[in-house]
Amino acid sequence: MADFRRCVEAAGLTLVREPLHCLQVNVGYRCNLACSLCHVEGGPQRTEVMSAAVMDDVLDFAARAGVAEIDITGGAPEMNPNLWDFIVRCRQIPSVERVLVRTNLTIWDEPDYADMPEFFAANGVELIASLPSCREESVDQQRGTGVHRRSIAMLQKLNVLGYGHPESPLKLHLVYNPQGHYLPRPQGELEAEYQEQLNKEYGIVFNSLFTITNMPVGRFRTHLEQEGLLADYLELLNANMNLHNLPQVMCRTTLSINWEGKVYDCDFNQMLTLSGANGSTYIGDLDATQLAGQMVATGDHCFACVAGSGSSCQGSLV
Repeated sequence: MADFRRCVEAAGLTLVREPLHCLQVNVGYRCNLACSLCHVEGGPQRTEVMSAAVMDDVLDFAARAGVAEIDITGGAPEMNPNLWDFIVRCRQIPSVERVLVRTNLTIWDEPDYADMPEFFAANGVELIASLPSCREESVDQQRGTGVHRRSIAMLQKLNVLGYGHPESPLKLHLVYNPQGHYLPRPQGELEAEYQEQLNKEYGIVFNSLFTITNMPVGRFRTHLEQEGLLADYLELLNANMNLHNLPQVMCRTTLSINWEGKVYDCDFNQMLTLSGANGSTYIGDLDATQLAGQMVATGDHCFACVAGSGSSCQGSLV
């Protein structure tokens, strides 16, 4: 298996940070689902939840750094009781243009979270919703029995609220990831299929589809190891390495914050506790002006970001 950094350097390239654009904030690993491919290994039994005090420091840093986007993820981020206040305060930061929340949709089917869609709409939150397939059996196999049906019902509710319509400011994006150890098909091709199928069968509309390559991290890596497929999958990623994707990888302009407030180059490095130039620096102690030019911490999972059409938390790169 080739070393990612050596491959980059052999091509005469570097992977360093540029000016910070986005904070991706993981507000906790608690989740109502325990999906088979989850790189976070979220689930109902996880107890890690970002405190209000850490959120205060994240918001202070976002204001000092002048970030344009705050991307909120989990687990199911809705299960953090401080999320409501956090989102309202994100909206009060002058530089912040977009507030995004990554949702599994089904959490809103539970009584304690039923009014979250209305709250998101009222605060202009952009939603990124997981739907790894249009087919019920595929979704339920990966995410749990009944998840497809519940997801469809919530997407229909979002459409009623105004999400996903071309003329609406309320943006709704769906996320596709492969069912196994292969690369996703072209994003545009899959998006057209999703648009046609979901509209024809359920009357659902959405703005765009993000295709994300499965990272050999967390539960997916464990599955690959158990099936004796890890080496083959890593070789697939290596063989499809496309360095034209390198200028667009998210770690250049995004900073990942874990539930404790520790800083990482990306969400996947966070799960691997792979620290970069900042070590395990706490967000409240970080100087944003020193980020640009720092080397990004890398590992064999990084091949997934540049394989084929590339992969980021906002879809393919080229």
